[in-house]
Amino acid sequence: MSFKLLARSASRLPRLALAISRNSLPLASTYSQHSQYRHHSTKTVRLTAENYPDVKRDPRFAHLTDTDLAFFRSVVGDKQVITDSNDLAAYNEDWMRKYRGQSKVVLKPKSTSEISTLLKYCNEHLLAVVPQGGNTSLVGGSVPVFDEVVISVANLNRVRSFDETSGILKADSGVILENAESFLAEHGAVFPLDLGAKGSCFIGGNIATNAGGLRLLRYGSLHGSVLGLEAVLPDGTIYDSMHSLRKDNTGYDLKQLFIGSEGTLGIITGISILCPARPRSVNVAFLGLESYDKVRETFRRARADLCEILSAFEFMDRKSQVFASRFTGLPHPLAGEDNTDVPDYPFYVLIEVSGSNKEHDDAKLESFLESVMEDETVADGTVSQDETQLKTLWRWRESISEASTMFGGVFKYDVSLPLPKMYSLVDSVAERLKEKGLLSFEDSSKPVADAIGYGHIGDGNLHLNVCVREYAKEVEEALEPFVYEQVQANRGSISAEHGVGFQKKHYIQYSKSPVEIQMIKDLKKHYDPKGIMNPYKYI
Repeated sequence: MSFKLLARSASRLPRLALAISRNSLPLASTYSQHSQYRHHSTKTVRLTAENYPDVKRDPRFAHLTDTDLAFFRSVVGDKQVITDSNDLAAYNEDWMRKYRGQSKVVLKPKSTSEISTLLKYCNEHLLAVVPQGGNTSLVGGSVPVFDEVVISVANLNRVRSFDETSGILKADSGVILENAESFLAEHGAVFPLDLGAKGSCFIGGNIATNAGGLRLLRYGSLHGSVLGLEAVLPDGTIYDSMHSLRKDNTGYDLKQLFIGSEGTLGIITGISILCPARPRSVNVAFLGLESYDKVRETFRRARADLCEILSAFEFMDRKSQVFASRFTGLPHPLAGEDNTDVPDYPFYVLIEVSGSNKEHDDAKLESFLESVMEDETVADGTVSQDETQLKTLWRWRESISEASTMFGGVFKYDVSLPLPKMYSLVDSVAERLKEKGLLSFEDSSKPVADAIGYGHIGDGNLHLNVCVREYAKEVEEALEPFVYEQVQANRGSISAEHGVGFQKKHYIQYSKSPVEIQMIKDLKKHYDPKGIMNPYKYI
């Protein structure tokens, strides 16, 4: 297929954009905790303690008393202490409706000093604590298991400062990612992280889980972008490294302990982060390919030919696009003029380029696409012609996560693997489910719908989603530790960007050595000797 045909196919896109505006919420809104689109099953979520009876409440921890509540109210005020069972539900239950805790109180402090006072009290009185941001964790890391006290950072939502010369943003941890991005857009900068859940996730939670996101290929990991942090330790001590230095080689880089610690060492309350200049031109190509090998070859050539303007390279299998199509009800961008079905290409790729000169960037993208289509590395595709079309194409990638829950639930596995072996995990899991008599897309009497794969080719991050009609132990036992064994055999990581949380705490040995695990335990014991911070998770 020639590039002229590729460009001509983009004329279908305005029709898709119109359908989005009429029939569904804006993308960011679909991830809201309170969105009617959040879940597609009305079944009550069972308590985590019921589903995992082997996990016992630590007898060291105290139970909440009226005296405790009175103290909390004296610190944050009556309105910031939530005890009503209906109001507590959203804080006790995770986004995927897989885990549900039994917390009797949520605290919503408005300052770092209030958090310090609360944590000091909880530590002295042996009250276990779960820090919570936007509650978008996909591994059960942000909700209680038993009756832990939830401390929400939702009220810490100020942008503290932004230096337009250096590009350094200082902000509270409760700032919503999309709000941070909107603020920076007004100042010609961009937040170095982008997620499908940006409409509800908090930047503090992003750092606590070391979120990777859609443009890690361009901007790198948060371990490199975060310059400093403010955090409250379990005993109430305030750690403050909110300086603006990009280079500081004096002693240990302590902030790194908190990036990816998932609330087990303290509560992040503020961040200092380097934000790149905002690209002046952005474009997206959406391509159909006939094999995973051609996905890899397209990526190799994109890195070489697009080089400095390549900002994202996402891949999706056909099954993930079928789910997205059913979820959105929209015609696929590569469907024929008289057809709305997802075409039969086994794989799809979304390539984003961004830079400072639109004419230069478009020419590079056009030259690249002509090259990969002339030799049939790429079979079909379309290119966005404006901002609306660009967002439409991104929707087909970003909506997959929520679409995978549409039958009732999803087992999500977020792993890193060497690129040659990356997609083979999806095939292995599908085969295992088939052997166990569980894999059935249309048979509603069985718990599994299908196994789908998509993710970030640029950093070797595969999202394996096993879509289910209900969370069944027989499915979980078929998947775990099978998935982690496959990852270990290929020298990968069981968590690329979602974290460990509750889901993976028993499987960390598949990625970490005994020495590494002991060092993690030693750090936890040193900074949280009473173990009150986010217990029953991580290790």
